[in-house]
Amino acid sequence: MHVTGRNLPQLLGDARRWFEDALLAALEAAGEVHVSPTQAGLFAVLDEQGTTVSELARRMGVTRQTAHQAVHGLVAAGLLEQVPDPSSGRQRLIRRTAEGERTHREAELVLHRLEEVLAERIGPEVTRALRAALEAPWGNPPVLGPPQG
Repeated sequence: MHVTGRNLPQLLGDARRWFEDALLAALEAAGEVHVSPTQAGLFAVLDEQGTTVSELARRMGVTRQTAHQAVHGLVAAGLLEQVPDPSSGRQRLIRRTAEGERTHREAELVLHRLEEVLAERIGPEVTRALRAALEAPWGNPPVLGPPQG
């Protein structure tokens, strides 16, 4: 199969940015604290009971330093807090504050509405198919040999 134009990872990145840009603009218009795309991504991968900075970095695919900077900004904004990890005397867990929880719920409502807008634009069947394809188990990434050309 020969593919022309933009590759699938580029298209998926564009789709993610569409949601991200619309989400951040909607939250800002609602008077919420301004967050960066990295901070929004961190918020999305945070466990309810709290998550270590190292685990947040792994889930986001960024360095520990990048995750730490995002956490620091969100703590300063009053959306996250650091608490002792009950399973480790040395580590700290990052979790949402009450204000962070409220903002998170607001963001989820916005994302739901954005999915509805997408369905209006590209059709509900296409949107359902897109969701089904992305929710399907893809398995581990394959190890491919060099391209045959």
